[in-house]
Amino acid sequence: MEDEKKSYQQVMKATSLFGGVQVIRILVTVIRSKIMALLLGPEGVGISNLLTRPLQLITVATQLGLDKSAVKEISAHYKKGQETQAYRMIAILKRLVWITAIIGALFTIIFSGILSKFTFDSYEYTYTFMWLGLAVIFNQLAMSNLAVLQGLRKLAFLAKANIYGAIAGLIVTIPLYYYLKLDGILPAIVMTSGFVFLFAYLFAKRIVKVRTSVTNKTVFSEGKPMIKLGLALSFSSIIGLVVAYLILVYIRAEGGKIEAGFYGAGIAILNNYVGLIFNAMSTDYYPRLAAVCDDIKAVIKTVFEQAFIGILLITPVVIVFIAFAPLFISLLYSNEFEPAVALVRWGILGMVFKAVSWSIGYVIIAKGDSKLFTKTAIFFNSILLALNVIGYYYWGLEGIGMSLLIYFIIHYIGVRILTYYRYGFKMKAGFYPIFLMCILLCTAAFIATYIETPLFKYGVLIGLIIISSLYSFRLLDTKIGFRSLVNTILKRKK
Repeated sequence: MEDEKKSYQQVMKATSLFGGVQVIRILVTVIRSKIMALLLGPEGVGISNLLTRPLQLITVATQLGLDKSAVKEISAHYKKGQETQAYRMIAILKRLVWITAIIGALFTIIFSGILSKFTFDSYEYTYTFMWLGLAVIFNQLAMSNLAVLQGLRKLAFLAKANIYGAIAGLIVTIPLYYYLKLDGILPAIVMTSGFVFLFAYLFAKRIVKVRTSVTNKTVFSEGKPMIKLGLALSFSSIIGLVVAYLILVYIRAEGGKIEAGFYGAGIAILNNYVGLIFNAMSTDYYPRLAAVCDDIKAVIKTVFEQAFIGILLITPVVIVFIAFAPLFISLLYSNEFEPAVALVRWGILGMVFKAVSWSIGYVIIAKGDSKLFTKTAIFFNSILLALNVIGYYYWGLEGIGMSLLIYFIIHYIGVRILTYYRYGFKMKAGFYPIFLMCILLCTAAFIATYIETPLFKYGVLIGLIIISSLYSFRLLDTKIGFRSLVNTILKRKK
């Protein structure tokens, strides 16, 4: 029983949503979004998204998924106490990433004109895309160093590297937006990428003190398994980014840059603020799951713990965002972004299903089942693209939110069936009553937003926030001793 409690506490500690690290990260994102919205407006947010989407796509496409496959290789060796081999994998990773980074930058420069024409329906941004080649290099080098920290389970350094880079990027972003307006978007993107790389490199250097020499022949021979898995992961990630890029370009073509700005703001809330829970959990979850991937009982236990923590953490957050979506959008951006409210409310409801499907879906990655992962990525992203296009065509931004909810439900059902027949994975029966209760609470909150009387509406919503918070707190307390954990943290602060 004590071992089980420690296991849950490890998940909670790794997630650390109540810690100062995550709070700072959220604040940096909030401040950056607010400054961009106030100084550049919806058009500026739209242009920024139209530049960052292809940047992310090129980065991932040319990086070959090495940041993810390397975590698996490094963590597996490190877990077994094979530090020499782990450091050898790190040396191979670093050599490979330099090659992929240069290829990515050259691709961006060579196809800058085509990228500008396709993204903006104009060649006006050709030189802008050429300069983004520098950001591609920074991003890839940063990701390799962050993968090292994650694979070696240096989570504190990993978090600090991300935060320090984000804060430094924010500091230079403010004067750029203020003085250069829309022209400040490009240097802000490049400099932020540069700072993230700088701090990732400095923290990784502090950890990896043993330098291992590897030849080019060794890199491609011993790094073959990492490249093979990385290619599959990269291909799957590329599909997701291509779909996101195509949706954004479609919205820009149909509704203009301002409409693309509204869409970008809504998606940012789902991915950056609510999605922060998944980012926090994945930091420790993937290495833990990869380390036990050959033991189905250990896999079931690990997934259950992660899904249990995830669903209970996210439910009150979802209800809060559903209840106060207009306020959050106004605070995070401005009143001009009100059209994104409906997108956020529908889309965030789907996060309840994502919390579970996300936890289960990592089993495929941890198993290194590249063929299945590739097929599922193509299948699910094709559904997402079709649903988003149909949703936006008929119902605008609200239709995007509706389509996201439908997609997350389909994704949950699909992943659940696939992992059962492929690996014999079954979620513990005790999870489903909790899952159902969380769905009902979030659905009730969504329905309550349609109550016309403001006093009654917000009375019901606040009541649901309290109920969901108490429900989550009680269940978390039974598993991890939440009260004693919180009391310990508070005593330390004193």
